[in-house]
Amino acid sequence: MSNYDVKQEVTDKYSLRGRVFNRLREDILSGKYAEHEELKEVAIGEEMGVSRTPVREAFRQLELEGLIQIIPNKGAYVTGITEKDVKDIYMIRSLLEGLCARWATEHITKEQLEEMEENVYLAEFHAGKGHLEQLAELDNRFHDILYEACDSKMLEHQLKDFHQYVLRVRKKTLSSTNRGPKSNAEHRGILEAIKSGDGDLAEKLANQHMINAYNNMVRNGLHEIYEQREKI
Repeated sequence: MSNYDVKQEVTDKYSLRGRVFNRLREDILSGKYAEHEELKEVAIGEEMGVSRTPVREAFRQLELEGLIQIIPNKGAYVTGITEKDVKDIYMIRSLLEGLCARWATEHITKEQLEEMEENVYLAEFHAGKGHLEQLAELDNRFHDILYEACDSKMLEHQLKDFHQYVLRVRKKTLSSTNRGPKSNAEHRGILEAIKSGDGDLAEKLANQHMINAYNNMVRNGLHEIYEQREKI
């Protein structure tokens, strides 16, 4: 990453617009704001202690991400992530995760590989103890390591965004099932393929891992979650 890229990333993260955008995106994805709820510039500005300008700029960025809709002369309304969006994200993500695993096979560092091995080992330990919260945290970290290991900041950024978009829905369907141990067994398969340098197998397993994750969500309440949201 060049000095310019680093400076730009820091600027985006810590600028007023960046802080407001990240906070609003997190609030939308966490469910603080309901679908179709209006976001009011003045109220949000007062809550965050900023003027309307960075709020308005954040709104435009959120609209580009498809999380809100700005209707001229009316206001900004939450669209959030729909049930169809979740399916689309997982189908796209399955292909990108496969590519990521292939590239990780070529670029993973010794330190990243060691952390990935430790992650899988710890997840197996917590699975045996029934510690679902720790399993979820380790699951998230496994994917972060994989994304970092692919050595592509563009692919890493895209996958981390997709992962964040579905985190809330995924937690709800993961916590009441035995998906955690199965997911970690799939992680071990991906790890072993990367260790052996088999990019084809790593890609295939990572692709199927995402499809399995989506099918688990469907079996364990994805539709019901969105039905409840529509009734609110």
